Amino acid sequence: MDQERYQKLQQLSALGIKAYPANFLHKEMSNIVLEKAEKTQLRSVEEIRQGVQNPVRLAGRMMTFRSHGKLAFAHLQDFAGRIQISFVKDFSIVKGLNTEKMPDWSFIEKMLDLGDYIGVEGEMFLTNHGTPTLLVKELSFLGKTLRPLPEKFHGIADEEQILRQRYLDTLMNQSSRERFVLRSNIIRSIREFLWQNNFLEVETPILEHGATGAAARPYYTHNNGLDIDLVLRISQELPLKKIILGGFERVFEIGKAFRNEGIDPSHLPEHTHFEWYAAYWSFLENMDFIEQMIKYAIKSNNLNPIIPIKDKDGNVRDVDFMKEWERVDYVDLIKKDTGIDIMQITELEPLKAEIAKLGIIIQDIDNMSYPTLVDNLYKKVSRPHLVGPLFLYNYPKKMQPLARVNDENCEMVDQFQLVVNGWELSKGYSELVDPIDQAERFREQEADAAAGDEEAMRGDNEYIVAMEHGMPPISGVGLGLDRFVTLISGQDNLRDCVFFPLMRPKY
Repeated sequence: MDQERYQKLQQLSALGIKAYPANFLHKEMSNIVLEKAEKTQLRSVEEIRQGVQNPVRLAGRMMTFRSHGKLAFAHLQDFAGRIQISFVKDFSIVKGLNTEKMPDWSFIEKMLDLGDYIGVEGEMFLTNHGTPTLLVKELSFLGKTLRPLPEKFHGIADEEQILRQRYLDTLMNQSSRERFVLRSNIIRSIREFLWQNNFLEVETPILEHGATGAAARPYYTHNNGLDIDLVLRISQELPLKKIILGGFERVFEIGKAFRNEGIDPSHLPEHTHFEWYAAYWSFLENMDFIEQMIKYAIKSNNLNPIIPIKDKDGNVRDVDFMKEWERVDYVDLIKKDTGIDIMQITELEPLKAEIAKLGIIIQDIDNMSYPTLVDNLYKKVSRPHLVGPLFLYNYPKKMQPLARVNDENCEMVDQFQLVVNGWELSKGYSELVDPIDQAERFREQEADAAAGDEEAMRGDNEYIVAMEHGMPPISGVGLGLDRFVTLISGQDNLRDCVFFPLMRPKY
């Protein structure tokens, strides 16, 4: 806390000014005011001093201030941007001020600090330099700032401060503010696309009895009221499919999922997860659907469809989202990159031996099940080189315990991944709706977990009971919204598109 600012805070009450008033209504946004000013014949300062005829009300932070004797200029910043305002001695008054204790002009010059919230009312005019400016007739004090803001010309450069104090980053850096506006607009356009296609938005539990719907290590917690151990969800999948079973044909959910994993540019332990499910669709319909949805989001936000994106080595690669998306066989890709045919080498120890022969190092390999090892092999040797957007398809049955077996090949499942610039952006498949097959695959996963694979999926007996009541054909997709926004905004780290990413505490 700045002591000089604190002393001013103490003085405000004695001057008749509330340091933190309740409201300031009927204000306009700075960009709208500036647009109107460009189309209007503005009056001169001398005319306005005779009486305000076209009143304008603005509110925001005072970001600059310079006084020239009986005239002062400042910049007011609101959500839309900055606008210049001007105070004139013997014209601009401070609402509520006890002028017997301090004149208006003294208050404006001495009591206002950069970063303070103010509301102003007056009329627009043009300066001698042609700058649209609000001549302030009345000033309302709206909030005292007790710490100085970052240096006005350079904003915040320290990466840790940006992440810890995102509010200062978005306050001082317009590009950061615009990035989070884009995030909101992208999510809105995705919702619009789903609504247009008759999807219903629903909500499912975050606290669950077991970690199901994905292969990930969960967070554990305990409910005192029921005296039961619970986990934070790693996916919305099983509850959403139960809703389909309950008669809803198209549903989606956008919400938080939690995975107790490491933090890197493409992974965060808490992330915004987005899943949708459609009855009577296969994975093929959903591949077409997600391509249409992402192209819709890009078009509706007027984004350049060819986006330069950095890979993990810092190389810039152009990703064209509007081209026809390529489709690549997963098994063939691994065979091309390693020489290993995972349809022939289907057991854990022989696969380990082949990986060792090639000199490929995979961390913690001894604690992995066969499906987890195949996935890590792909992530190590193949995924980093994929630019996309492209779909990977044709996965071995062992890789996905919730996907439907392919009609032509009983060792494969109908699954796809969408990959962009080496990042898995989404995963989808034709859902397994056979309760007997599902129960058997859950038992296989439980065996992997018992053998030490912390990412193996846990079974869910309540879900099996639900399935036994009958399910239609279903296809579902999970999309990492943080990843999509990061890629589409040209960033290379998820933390740049999340307001408050998890960090170690400082205070």
